Amino acid sequence: MKLAVRRRKIGTVPLLEVVKQEYLYTSLPLIVYYHGWQTTKELVLTQGRKLAQQDFRVILPDAQNHGEREAPLSSIPSLTFFQSIHSNLFEFESIVHYFEQLGLTNGKLGVGGVSMGGMTTCALLTQHPEIDAAASVMGSPSLMAYRQELERVFSEKEIAIPKDYEKLTSWIEDYDLSLQYSQIRKRPLFFWHGLHDEKIPFEQTDHFVRENLGPEITFHAANERHMVKGPTMDQVTEFFTTHL
Repeated sequence: MKLAVRRRKIGTVPLLEVVKQEYLYTSLPLIVYYHGWQTTKELVLTQGRKLAQQDFRVILPDAQNHGEREAPLSSIPSLTFFQSIHSNLFEFESIVHYFEQLGLTNGKLGVGGVSMGGMTTCALLTQHPEIDAAASVMGSPSLMAYRQELERVFSEKEIAIPKDYEKLTSWIEDYDLSLQYSQIRKRPLFFWHGLHDEKIPFEQTDHFVRENLGPEITFHAANERHMVKGPTMDQVTEFFTTHL
């Protein structure tokens, strides 16, 4: 079945829309899928194609400072990283609204992402009850724990950060899924994380799952590092096919 991959721009957000050619103008479940740190929307296109083959309309945005929006990285540690997630959160509703206005969604909404995109996904769940299912691949569900890990690394390497670093990133507390999970509506939630992840600690996802494990959570712990392979993409696709 032939797929259409269309480039769009919503405001300042460049994105790819992936959908079966025959369903270009059909109302379908919508999945917004986010790429990782210092990558691009094109690098999650394989996942987008796998999902589109299952009759989803898949939207792959470029995060701020990435891809077509690439900009020099700030010399201040983690500033560009947290700015990129923050921008994703700001832009999410406008992306969904755009496709709703065109009549191209059927009311079902999924969100997913890899690494930084998985962290974006978890953060979005804290504020958007309209999301029906979500998948985080190698992304920490605890922004606060990840910030603490960064602070530890900076201290060990004697890298200077602003003295008010925690206040400057204080917004993340309201978007930390591990802190909000007991108070929000439970929805199907998929996690995949490599046991040997050298970039985003496996322990943060593992701790969240152990604390909150319920029938809505699917967790795959793999003997891998910070890398996504085909079988993982198939698991993500199967999850959304089942739950959305």
